[in-house]
Amino acid sequence: MSTSSGTNAGTSTDKVQKAETKLDKPLGQRNTSKGGGKANRVKQRLTSRWATFAAIVIAVVWTIPTFGLLVSSIRTPDEIRTTGWWNIFVSPSFTLENYAEVLTVSGASSANLGQYFVNSLVIAIPAALFPIALATMAAYAFAWIKFKGAGALFVLVFALQIVPLQMALVPLLQIFSGVLGISGTFPAVWVAHTIFGLPLCIFLLHNFISEIPGEVVEAARVDGANHTQIFFRVIIPLSLPALASIGIFQFLWVWNDLLVALVFSGGTADVAPLTQRLAELVGNFGRNTERLPAAAFISLIIPLIVFFSLQRYFVRGLLAGSTKG
Repeated sequence: MSTSSGTNAGTSTDKVQKAETKLDKPLGQRNTSKGGGKANRVKQRLTSRWATFAAIVIAVVWTIPTFGLLVSSIRTPDEIRTTGWWNIFVSPSFTLENYAEVLTVSGASSANLGQYFVNSLVIAIPAALFPIALATMAAYAFAWIKFKGAGALFVLVFALQIVPLQMALVPLLQIFSGVLGISGTFPAVWVAHTIFGLPLCIFLLHNFISEIPGEVVEAARVDGANHTQIFFRVIIPLSLPALASIGIFQFLWVWNDLLVALVFSGGTADVAPLTQRLAELVGNFGRNTERLPAAAFISLIIPLIVFFSLQRYFVRGLLAGSTKG
C-alpha cells in the first residue's frame, strides 16, 4: 500500500510539473506534433518586418499624447494657455511649479492630491482582488465540477457582459443607500466594482482553466485530493499568468474609473478617488488648467508601476492557452 501511494504521489507531482512547463512555453513551442505548424506560422507573421514596423508605428502614435502631457506639465501657465506643447522644441523652458502646487499647496482651492491618491489605492487594490478571487473559484467550478444547469448558468454569466453598467447604477445605489446603508463608503465602491468586473473575469479565467491538462486534475483526485486541495495546490499555481494578466486589466480599469466612483463614493474627500479630483480641478469656469497636466501625470505613476512590475506575467498570460495541448 505504501509503495502504491508513493508511486501515485510521484506521478501526480510529475504531471503537475509537466503541465506547468507546458503552459509556460511560449507560442509555437507547445504541442509541435499537432498544432506546432499553425503556431509557427502565427509566430512568423507576428515577427515579420511589416509586423515589427506596424508595432513601432502604433507605439509611437500611442506615446505622443503621453509625451505631450509630460511636456505640458513642466511648462509655465502662460505658455500652456498661449502655445502648444510642441513649441518646447523651438523655445525650451521648464518649471516644476505645477507639481509643487499640486502636491504641496494646501487650501480649499488647491489640488490636495495626497488624500485622493490614498483613496484611489484603497479603492483599486480590493476592487481588483475581490472579483479575481471570486471569478477564479467560479471559473474552476464551471470548468471541472459537473452540476446541473452549469452550461445555462455560464451562458447567463457571459451574457451579463452585454448589459451596460449604466443601467444598474440607480437600482444598485438604491440598495446600498436604502437597504444596506453603505452608500458613500469604500465597501459600496468595492462591491460595485466587483459586480461589474465579475462576468468578464469569469469568462477569461474559464477559458484558461479549462485548458489545463485533465490528467493533472485526475492524478490529484487519485491521490485523494478534494476540490479545495485541487484548487489551491494545482489550479492556482498553474493559473498565475492568467491571474496576473486579468489583475492588470481590472486594476487599471478601477484606477481610471470615474463614473462608478462618482456615483457610489458620495463625492467626499474621505472616499472620492483621484479621478474625481482631476475632474474638479478646472472648476466651473475653466480656470487653473495648468494644474491638470501635472496632476494627470501623477495619476499615471501607479498604473505604470503595476504594468511594468507584472509585465512578465502579462506576456505569459497572453501566450498561455493560445494553442491546445
